[in-house]
Amino acid sequence: MQVKTAEKIEILVLQDNYIDLVEAPSNAMVARANPVRDGYIKNSVIAEHGFSALVKTTDSGNERVLLFDFGYSPLGVVHNMDALGVDSSKIEELALSHGHMDHTGGLEAVRSKIGKPIKIFLHPFALDKDRYLKFTEDFKLKFPELESAVLSENGLEIEASTAPREMIGGYGLFLGEIPRSTPFETGMPLAHYADASGEHKDDIPDDTSLVFALRDKGIVVLSGCAHSGIINTIRHAQKVTGIDKVHAVIGGFHLGGSNVEAVINSTIDELKAIAPDYIVPCHCTGRTAMLAMERELPGFVLSMAGTKFTFA
Repeated sequence: MQVKTAEKIEILVLQDNYIDLVEAPSNAMVARANPVRDGYIKNSVIAEHGFSALVKTTDSGNERVLLFDFGYSPLGVVHNMDALGVDSSKIEELALSHGHMDHTGGLEAVRSKIGKPIKIFLHPFALDKDRYLKFTEDFKLKFPELESAVLSENGLEIEASTAPREMIGGYGLFLGEIPRSTPFETGMPLAHYADASGEHKDDIPDDTSLVFALRDKGIVVLSGCAHSGIINTIRHAQKVTGIDKVHAVIGGFHLGGSNVEAVINSTIDELKAIAPDYIVPCHCTGRTAMLAMERELPGFVLSMAGTKFTFA
């Protein structure tokens, strides 16, 4: 599928696991949250274990805006939208990376703030699933269920698709289901779900990402958690768009926790081969992986809640 190229792509990280209002400098590409308002040091943003990003593309003065993921709590994203001066009326469409609570928790609060019916793109597997982490037969931790009926009742127009879909007039692509091809990106071993036929391993097929194209510089890949594997995700984005050059990769890479730390080096090796200009790990990437990426990858940029990245 063709994605329209934009002159500028702005990604405002509305929710991430980390915030520092003192030590993280800004520059022409990276604008950090400003704690000053009305002459007082009082403004702040909330960090939590979740992810949300506002994307604005600009082409010949034409601006298109979407919101990707909605954080963990009902409070976090809407609070940060106010703190950062986001005009929610300009949000045209919504997209969900997958059906886990650290990406869906603020969805209803966001929809209420927008105040009108709005389309949400997602994978059908994200809906109406009894999902849980299975530690033993007797110890299972459930994920809150994302119910399609509740979404529809609350003014969300569901666009469920396993295939790539155009968003914001073709300036963004919802990637749909991402093929798993790398030998080392194996997902969450404890994830399961249950239906009428019994219990099943949950490979999180609903995990997806978005892709945009920056004129003369390549694609920008935006992931939520990358349960499909960030390398699988990038390779799929290249295939779907037909654009090999990757300008930036930003979002959760899901390399935190003892069960996935073994794949950090393989991921870094593949990122070196792909050679994005910028690599911005967020959310569930994990401290160990972030430190290794900062050490090994020249395009590394630190993310945090309230940071706006401008690719132009």
